[in-house]
Amino acid sequence: MLRRFTLSRTVPTLLMAAALVLSLTPLQAQDTAARVLVMSGSVSVLRDSGPWILSEGSAIKPKQIVKTGHDGYAKFQVSDGSTFEVFPDSQVTFRDNPGSLRDLLDVVIGHVKVYIQHLNGENPNKVYSPTAVISVRGTVFDVVVEDEDGTTFVSVDEGSVGVRNRILGGETFLQPGESVRVYRNQRLAKGVDRGAVFGAVWRAAKDAMYQVILRRPGGMGGGTSGTVPQTGGAQGDKGKNGGSSPGTPPAPPGAPPAPPGG
Repeated sequence: MLRRFTLSRTVPTLLMAAALVLSLTPLQAQDTAARVLVMSGSVSVLRDSGPWILSEGSAIKPKQIVKTGHDGYAKFQVSDGSTFEVFPDSQVTFRDNPGSLRDLLDVVIGHVKVYIQHLNGENPNKVYSPTAVISVRGTVFDVVVEDEDGTTFVSVDEGSVGVRNRILGGETFLQPGESVRVYRNQRLAKGVDRGAVFGAVWRAAKDAMYQVILRRPGGMGGGTSGTVPQTGGAQGDKGKNGGSSPGTPPAPPGAPPAPPGG
């Protein structure tokens, strides 16, 4: 009798546990996805060995590759509220390591901008490129993979990031207004944006321009073909020595001339 009573209680308990696991599986899948908030131009995801055109509200899953064309732009949001923007001529793998929710993006080529939400003071995430590992804790930053060698430019708007060379090792930490370019076979050497005031004005103007595009009829959203401002990327800043850094504001003007008779 005791054995029958024990089995009669054990079987329903196991069935309830199995049902709970099954009910949580779709929720877990949803938590690891990223959803399109706004987009414009040519944006697709590689699925089942072929490209699928995305639209507002579409979801991408871990290990899927997002590609943008010459006019493509999309902004995605993940479950913790963090967002990332993918600019024209870019290719990005979302959560290439599904076992770690901290591994957010692998940037193959092109330009992304990441906005990490603060959770209890920090929210560790990582973004990868062929030459760099970017570790973040609640911040806003840009990553641009410039060429086939994987040369990577990282700049910080808010918060701080750690940047490590994947090939040679070594790590540097960036604060707002600082940047570093990571070469495959060179040690890290960060730079400071000495035109910080001009940089803040430039970023504010760029953000205002995006807001205008997002709100106007026929702008971004629903796959319509709005014009996305070019802020650098795979085609905008090729080469290791030529051209200005993506996202870098113009140099401040020189000192004014001396007054006459002085």
